Amino acid sequence: MAALCGRIVLANLPSQVQCTQTRNMATLKHIQMRLKAVKSIQKITKSMKMVSAAKYARAERELRNARTYGAGNQAFYEKAEITQDEKKPNHLIIAMTSDRGLCGSVHSNIVRAIKAAVPLKPPGTNMKIIAIGDKSRSMLARLYRNDMLMHFVDIGKRPPNFSDAAIVALEVLKSGYEFDVGQLYHNIFKSVVTYRTIITPIFNADSLSQGKKLSLYDSVDEEVLRSYREFSLASLFFFAMKEAACSEQSQRMTAMDSATKNAGEMIEKLALKYNRQRQAVITNELMEIISGAAALK
Repeated sequence: MAALCGRIVLANLPSQVQCTQTRNMATLKHIQMRLKAVKSIQKITKSMKMVSAAKYARAERELRNARTYGAGNQAFYEKAEITQDEKKPNHLIIAMTSDRGLCGSVHSNIVRAIKAAVPLKPPGTNMKIIAIGDKSRSMLARLYRNDMLMHFVDIGKRPPNFSDAAIVALEVLKSGYEFDVGQLYHNIFKSVVTYRTIITPIFNADSLSQGKKLSLYDSVDEEVLRSYREFSLASLFFFAMKEAACSEQSQRMTAMDSATKNAGEMIEKLALKYNRQRQAVITNELMEIISGAAALK
């Protein structure tokens, strides 16, 4: 009888009231769809966080051994007092990123540092850019398309090894661009939540041969310097790749953890809003049924 009264009342309701009720039901369905979508996103971000945590643990373990390559390079150049004149015209900038995103500002900080350094170059500078990773290529090509010398892809999809760094070093040396000043922009891993973007110099053959204290080392001739330059460049790229990979995985893990928490907060708000809206719809229907039953008496 109550259901029948409800149908009678609904049939006799003005069109404005019926539109309001339809709108409330549509809003309720919309909230339900959003709630379902956010729950699906939370499952994805939680899974990505777990995957990134496993990859971060491996990257940090491998970084400990790779740091010796970077430390050996820097120690040799510092002891030999090898420098480069930044007033010379030909400059080379190398951006160390990867092909993958969803890792905070790991890649954009490198591009931002390059954009800030380019205007400070001396007038008349001939600049070329090498992008390691598709993220830096896509961002730098918007402003420096004519200055792009080459770029490398398929970076970051698997843990980097020394052969990857050797291929990059060989292609840089075979590019034919004789640079006077070389700079490698890359990230240094500090902790799970912090990293730092630094600039590491890349020396050409002339700068290497003109080291002030290079004579302290035995058996230093042109062939030895050429071989050591190739090895040191590959070692530097390997060290930078490992540092970048560890920073990227740690930041992706942190980003996915924040995204999971944000999704949880949004789910709570949407669930509360859904329950309130549903209660309002039920209350309105009860009031209409009661009013219809009272009108029939």
